[in-house]
Amino acid sequence: MKTNVCCFFGHRTITETNELKDRLSAVIEKLITSEQVDTFLFGSKSRFNDLCRELVTESKEKHPHIKRIYMRAEFPVIREEYKAYLLRDYDDTYYPETVLGAGRAAYVERNREKIRKSGVCVVYFKEENAPAGRRSGTEIALRYALRQGKRVIRL
Repeated sequence: MKTNVCCFFGHRTITETNELKDRLSAVIEKLITSEQVDTFLFGSKSRFNDLCRELVTESKEKHPHIKRIYMRAEFPVIREEYKAYLLRDYDDTYYPETVLGAGRAAYVERNREKIRKSGVCVVYFKEENAPAGRRSGTEIALRYALRQGKRVIRL
């Protein structure tokens, strides 16, 4: 675990408001300036993830030293064209070994890896956004982060 690493996870769909964007921007800025966070880990398949990437990218203009890392849950080996495509929005990408062979749990394993590598997790979780009758991936990740004793900033 690195204290200067932050990961994000949240629902596929979110209620995107100016208040949420402002709050998230303030959290990101504080992590960079007050807590020396310089690496941000991202997954995929959620609007919250996309919003975080957009805001960290904006922060990168002011803080060019920060890194945006995309942790893939699919495609252990990628073609150079796909890597170039990903590197338009990220500074690096990799496929965690723990995901290999995880099957349907690939996204759960990827999120656990993001959490293990992070000192702080920024989370968007609302009960009403969870799928009916089962736990959401966001809830599974949130519970895991708390069990691991990670610092969680919940939006």
